[in-house]
Amino acid sequence: MIRMMLTAAGALALLGCTATGSGEGEATAASAAPAPMATNYAAILADPKRPDADRARDAARMPARLIDFAEVAPGESVGDFVMGGGYVTRILAGVVGPAGHVYAFQPQEFIAFKAQYGTDQQAVAAAYDNVDAVAGPFAAPAFPVPLDTIITVQNFHDLYLKPFPADTGAKASAALFAALKPGGTLVVVDHSAADGSGTTLSDSLHRIDKAAVVDALTKAGFVLDAENDLYANPDDPRTANVFDAAIRGKTDQFALRFKKPG
Repeated sequence: MIRMMLTAAGALALLGCTATGSGEGEATAASAAPAPMATNYAAILADPKRPDADRARDAARMPARLIDFAEVAPGESVGDFVMGGGYVTRILAGVVGPAGHVYAFQPQEFIAFKAQYGTDQQAVAAAYDNVDAVAGPFAAPAFPVPLDTIITVQNFHDLYLKPFPADTGAKASAALFAALKPGGTLVVVDHSAADGSGTTLSDSLHRIDKAAVVDALTKAGFVLDAENDLYANPDDPRTANVFDAAIRGKTDQFALRFKKPG
């Protein structure tokens, strides 16, 4: 998701529904299925604090369907793991409302690579009374309170970029498990890689095999609760880099919901 993050810069010498952080630069293939409207998404999406760039992504990123799939409710404490420019964070702030809270995490490695990530994080936190900025190591997000839900969009593959230690994915999966309350929910959206490819294409194509995500998170203690095809695109051969102009905005993506037992 972070475009050629650190690969182009040399190892640490380092968007629909943020590369450019939390899938934000990569739009998604639209789905025809209507979104359930238990929450007043029209009012949330009309929030004047949302930038025009966010509004332009709404049709492809289908935030109502994503948040309903995540089962986020008013009053909850929610984490946005790798918030990027804040697309998901802003919507979550409206969904959880004044009785809830959003903890927008930005990895310190991303901020060190590109200062704009830190600037965007602070700007979003300043704009919403119920949003706090959280920074820390990518493999050890230090959310300050137990969370009801964590959402991460187009970021999980980044845990397996070559510049990061080989155990980054396992450590982050364990940290996300620890950050949730018993019975809490983790939703992962990411670009599909070819079946059987594991994490081997995370760096070169910015894709990950769905089975590798399930494996990493079940090893951390999660239980796969549901899948959703809202970002599915069977026409994507899953062989191109997600930033390739021929496929950008049209990648096949999976959406998985995990539960922490208890």
